[in-house]
This record gives sequence, structure tokens and C-alpha cells, in this order.
Amino acid sequence: MVPYDKYIVNKLLDTYESSLLSIGENIRTIHVEFRFTKAAIPAYFDESSQEYEKIHFLMENLEEKDLVQICWKGKKEGHIISKVRLNTESLKEAYAYVRRVPKSDMSSCHLQMLEEYIRQNPTPVCRAFAKYLLERLTEHKSVKEYIQIEDAVSTKRLLNTIQAVEQNKTQLYIREFSMIHFQDSKAFEKMESRVSHVFKKFKPDCETLEYGEILAEYGIYHTPNYVYLKGNLIVSIGKETIELSSFRQGLGISGEDIGRIRFCNTDNVRKVITIENLTTYFRWQEDDSLLIYLGGYHNLVRRVLLQEIYGCCPKARYYHFGDIDVGGFEIYRDLCEKTGIPFAMYKMDLETLRLYEGYGKPLTANDRKRLMCMRDREGLQEIIQYMLEHNVKLEQECIR
Repeated sequence: MVPYDKYIVNKLLDTYESSLLSIGENIRTIHVEFRFTKAAIPAYFDESSQEYEKIHFLMENLEEKDLVQICWKGKKEGHIISKVRLNTESLKEAYAYVRRVPKSDMSSCHLQMLEEYIRQNPTPVCRAFAKYLLERLTEHKSVKEYIQIEDAVSTKRLLNTIQAVEQNKTQLYIREFSMIHFQDSKAFEKMESRVSHVFKKFKPDCETLEYGEILAEYGIYHTPNYVYLKGNLIVSIGKETIELSSFRQGLGISGEDIGRIRFCNTDNVRKVITIENLTTYFRWQEDDSLLIYLGGYHNLVRRVLLQEIYGCCPKARYYHFGDIDVGGFEIYRDLCEKTGIPFAMYKMDLETLRLYEGYGKPLTANDRKRLMCMRDREGLQEIIQYMLEHNVKLEQECIR
């Protein structure tokens, strides 16, 4: 027999929990009802089956238990059910009947857990996230965008994971991080979308970052973290010295070795240029310059390297070369702010855009929205105005 009784009681409890009645804020009498329609319970209207009698039996049983009141169509008792109404005086018994934990109890469990997290003064993103959830639940608002209220264990796991990411001080691959914190090499990857969503919302200037870029800020990587360098410079590691100019495409140095390298012959470097995209890095040549493949947003490893170079080459001019689009402008701003190095934009001006405009792409609605938000930034007013008026953006790979 199909458990129509439990199905309908659960539907009634769903309606109750989403109503003002459940939080005592109703200003008028509210009836919690389940209407018998072909869409809601098709078996009841199927004349070729015997479900009609079974459903009557189950509903009458619920009424005998004082869990619901049956409303008969045309008040003809025993004929056709119009709807059933939840007896809110028997809520405890209704929850017990379907072996369900009240939403209010689950919410209280979460509130207690979140208050404890906040008292422990966790890391910034974890704290902001916990405060947001606490505020939403206190105001009886939905939190299903981030958590399932019926699964406090999963919520605690998510909070612990976010805090562990923020506290990480060692360069690790994702699966190493997962083994350390979950004793399972793939557990962390399964949480990718949830963790990413929280960081994008609660970490400043993180909304446009890819998941891998977010983790890289905390020394966690999908694959080995390499920095590519080429140009007129000598680097040393231990007792070995390497002349970068001997390699047309330069060298890739792993994040683990970044802290060990030293720079020599720095007087020959007149320009230091960070490059956003790998294709352009490989193709680009610049005399008396050090070229660095940035790979989108810089992370902690690249930031340490850039600051080391800046200390060794204080007289050089520093440039960033990226796409002429929202992302390129944001990467440039992020680079200047987080390194403290006075970078200037390189070939990201109006003259370059006009020269290669034939290779441009149209702006998306999101591009236009974000450009409007940054149009007053110093040095960007003219080019952003042009981009908006001519509906164009440009990838750096077309620039030669």
C-alpha cells in the first residue's frame, strides 16, 4: 500500500513550516491544508484503480488520531474529499507519526552551533559566513543557498573546511589537504562548489576568481604551482647559477623552490612585465626586461616572488600586460594593491584597443554592468567609455 497518509502529513508539515504560523507571526487565522486535486494526488481520481478506498481509509485513520480534519466536498461525508486540514494542536504527534524532526528544533541546533563558532573567533571568512547564517536563521529566513537545515553535521563540516583552508600555511596539493583533514583524498573535491560559493560571497574581491585561484591564495593547488620567468637576468639556487637569457622561453620554477632562488645581474633589468596569459608570455620578447607569466590573478607564491624582484630591482619600471576587459582591469588592480608595487598598465590603453579592434569581442551584459562600476577609476575612464560606446573588449593574444 502506498503510504499516502505519511505523504500527506509531510506535505502538511512542509506547508506549516513555511508559514508565519510556525514562527508565531501570523496576524490572522491560518489553516494548513492539503487540497485533493488531480495534480496533487492523481491516484485518488483514477477510476480504474482501488486507491480511492485506500486513501479514504488512511485519511479517516489520521482523523481518528486527531492529526487532521477531513473536509468533504459539498459536505457529503464519505463521498469525495475536498481537502484535509492539519490539526495544529497535535503537531508533536504529527511529527512523531512521520518520524520527522521539527524545523524549529533543527534551526535551534544550528543556532547553538553557529553561536559557538562565533565565540571561538574563527578565521575571517568562516566568521562572516557563520554570522550570516546566524542572522538569517534568527530572522526565520532561508539558508538553503548554502546549507541544508536538516543536516547540521554537513554544516559543521563545511565550516570546519572553510576554517582549515584559511588556516593553511603549507603548500599542499588538493588531495594532500583532503587526506590531512578528511582522511580521504577525494572528499575535499566533492565540496568544491559549496566551498567556492562561500568564499566568493564572503571573501572581499573574490567574486570573479576561479576556485583554483581562491585555493591558491591559501597555498592549496590542483597541480604543481609553477612560475615562468624569462629575460635578461641571472638566477641562482644554492651554488648553481642560471642565465635566463640562454633559454628563449625561460624557465618554470616550482612554488616549492621560489623561496630558494636569488637574483643576480639586476642592473640589466629595465622593465619587469607580468603577463596574464601563457600564449602571450611564450610569444613575447622584450629587450632588457624580465617577463613573468602571471596566469590570471597572482597568488601568494607569485606575490612573494614579485616582492623579492622589486627589492632587487628597485630602479626598474613595473608593468602589467593583460586583456583589455573587466578581468584584465581587475587583475591589474589586485596586483597593485596586494603587492604594493607601482605597476602601470602595458598595452592596455585606448590606442592599443583601437589598433586591434578588428579582433575584439562584444561585451556581455555582465561585462557592461561591471565596467559601469569601475568607470570612475583613475586611468580607466577614457578606455572604459570607449568600450561601452563601441561594445568591444580585447584579448591580449591578438596583440603583437
